[in-house]
Amino acid sequence: MPIIVDIDVMLAKRKMPVGVLAERVGITPANLAVLKNGRAKAVRFTTLEALCEVLECQPGDLLRWEADSVGGSLEAHSVGSDRTGTS
Repeated sequence: MPIIVDIDVMLAKRKMPVGVLAERVGITPANLAVLKNGRAKAVRFTTLEALCEVLECQPGDLLRWEADSVGGSLEAHSVGSDRTGTS
């Protein structure tokens, strides 16, 4: 998965337990675990905003992109257009 979630890094920097973060953000510990372990398919902007507020960080501190080592294509994920922006 090319999007890497670095919530663990910020939790360590803030010396905050996962349960405390989940409570302050307003999500279940199970849903936070799905997110921090990279198994989430999506994250709501409101959740990302709450995470940033509680952890006093920027979205880029929590999420980063790495190139797919398998050479996957974005074309399979595009909706209604090719990479040039034409249909």
